[in-house]
Amino acid sequence: MFLHIKQLPELYKELAEKADIKNARAVGVSVRPRNVDGSYMPVFTAGEAFARVIADTLGVPLYTYSHQDGHIMAAVMSSERYELLERGFLAVHLSGGTTEILTAEYDGHSFSQEIVGGTKDISAGQLIDRVGVAMGFSFPCGAEMEKMAETTESMVKLPISTDGAYMNFSGTETKAIRMVDASDGAEIAKGVIDAAARTLARTVGFAAERAALRDVILAGGVTSNRYIKEFLKNNINANIYFAEPSLSADNAVGIAKLTQTEVMNGAENSDSFTD
Repeated sequence: MFLHIKQLPELYKELAEKADIKNARAVGVSVRPRNVDGSYMPVFTAGEAFARVIADTLGVPLYTYSHQDGHIMAAVMSSERYELLERGFLAVHLSGGTTEILTAEYDGHSFSQEIVGGTKDISAGQLIDRVGVAMGFSFPCGAEMEKMAETTESMVKLPISTDGAYMNFSGTETKAIRMVDASDGAEIAKGVIDAAARTLARTVGFAAERAALRDVILAGGVTSNRYIKEFLKNNINANIYFAEPSLSADNAVGIAKLTQTEVMNGAENSDSFTD
């Protein structure tokens, strides 16, 4: 949280140099991890406090959202699937600390969400990072693991564990780390990414079929992995959409788009989804 407090004034100064803040019509901020009761992390208080001061100073409304709202909206925006804001869909949030499968529906403000699947232990991102660190890569390890995996056509076949729309990655992690010293690094890297992809395809496919939803949007940093993206596209019987790589891990852009959309909806501008 200290880093947020230290960096927010610098970011605000940089923003003020690039845009006329006086013309802002609203301020949006993420204030909690998820849209569920009790969702809380202290770090969000720094951003919320700064946003309230800005909104009060400018005399504009403050709109609050969850961190997950931002990721989902960033994926909707960058995949240009604004029609999903008019119907229910399946949202999959894959990041360094989160692996969740949710039914989502936009209510004009944020996304109403119900968790229908996800990890029971570590996240998909943690699986990749922990094995990557054991192999000597710097944290976070996703990009380096992907680069190494692309140097080989073969892989170490790792076990996966699923139960409907829920999954466990710790067994895969344990097996992979035990093989680090005795196996080819590229084959382990590819095997870990493949195990994550197979696990996600099985659980997300199950969740989509059970919820009878034909649209699946995936957000979060893990979805920038090219192998995982292609595997999910080819192995889930649904319409699969991703955020573009530059926005896969971006929350702020999604929060900005949610705020813009809400302001435009308040002005009864139904064309705002494509602005």
